[in-house]
Amino acid sequence: MKWPPHRVEPRPWVARKRQGTRADRTLDSIEVSIPPHIAELDFESTGSVARAQEEAVIAVARLEAGFGAYLAPLADFLLRSESVASSKIEHIDAGWRAFGRALAGAKASDEARSQLAAVRTLATMVDTASGGPITLDTLLAAHRTLMAPDYYTARDSGRLRDVQNWIGGSDFTPVDALCVPPPPELVPELMDDLMVFVNRTDLPIIAQAAIAHAQFESIHPFTDGNGRIGRALISAILRRRKLTHRVTVPLASVMLADTHRYFGYLNGYRAGRADDLVEYTARAAVHSSGAAEESARSLSELPRRWKDVARPRANSADEALIASLLDTPILNADLAQSITGTTEASTYRALDRLTGAGILDVLSESKRNRVWAAVDVLAELDALSTAIGKRTLSDL
Repeated sequence: MKWPPHRVEPRPWVARKRQGTRADRTLDSIEVSIPPHIAELDFESTGSVARAQEEAVIAVARLEAGFGAYLAPLADFLLRSESVASSKIEHIDAGWRAFGRALAGAKASDEARSQLAAVRTLATMVDTASGGPITLDTLLAAHRTLMAPDYYTARDSGRLRDVQNWIGGSDFTPVDALCVPPPPELVPELMDDLMVFVNRTDLPIIAQAAIAHAQFESIHPFTDGNGRIGRALISAILRRRKLTHRVTVPLASVMLADTHRYFGYLNGYRAGRADDLVEYTARAAVHSSGAAEESARSLSELPRRWKDVARPRANSADEALIASLLDTPILNADLAQSITGTTEASTYRALDRLTGAGILDVLSESKRNRVWAAVDVLAELDALSTAIGKRTLSDL
């Protein structure tokens, strides 16, 4: 269908400091991209776009009604996968070992803490959306959570930007920027308009999520963190519309597999090609849901495999830990002892035996806060991302 493109307007530019190249220092005007108001717009699709959306809804529903219904750990697994992939798009990648340390509360890198904040942000947004409307306050609170690990960015978190920002190009000015979002004085009204669109219930679900994401990215309402909040908004809308109840569709892994293509569709949306973006998002949902089903199948088989390897005695600490590893794949000694319900010494012996069997791996050797992780679960997280990437590059 025909979707209104962004309008481009010239604006004067006055640099705060004379930095960068000569082009930076002499820049005196810019062209800003102003999104249309979409609160009352309808989206109707036909042909391949309509078919792709139908296939996406079926794929997500199958994932939700299948493994999502009885494999409880899948919810956390997919949520973490989506959050970490979204962070990687922003070049934030601590690696699973460092992320595991952060998750267990051990000393971790700034990147690991940032990835953990992304997990908490997505969880909060999805939980909020499951019980009520998605509001601007929802997004502001999510932004505070996301930015909390960094002292400097945290000071500007949880509020709409009051400065001009830009995407790509120079670090100092909008010279050669891929896109210059609307001026800060237009952001509040554009966000109010977007919130109306986000909470409608008369739009195709996939189209609503895709367009809301692109509109959010076009507004770029924060000084930092826009990509991760904008991608989390997709999952929040799927939950708000009741397409998902437990699972998180790992769409960010599709975007990560080919960021050039992903950003190209966002640029196409600004030119009025909403159909292309919706079809891309729908096909991404099909591929990622299919790969998630395969991961769920692999996860469901792990406890039996662990028992075959470790051969724990009935009612032993080893057996209790194995039974909990899908739910709690990363744990410290205190958490392990609460699971086993036995003595500290017995718990440590069980942890050592499972480590020796290759079921657990030590992520942190700190005497104060030693951290273990279920190797196979971490490996499956990487396998899911790889599988989604292969599907993406071969079809999308």
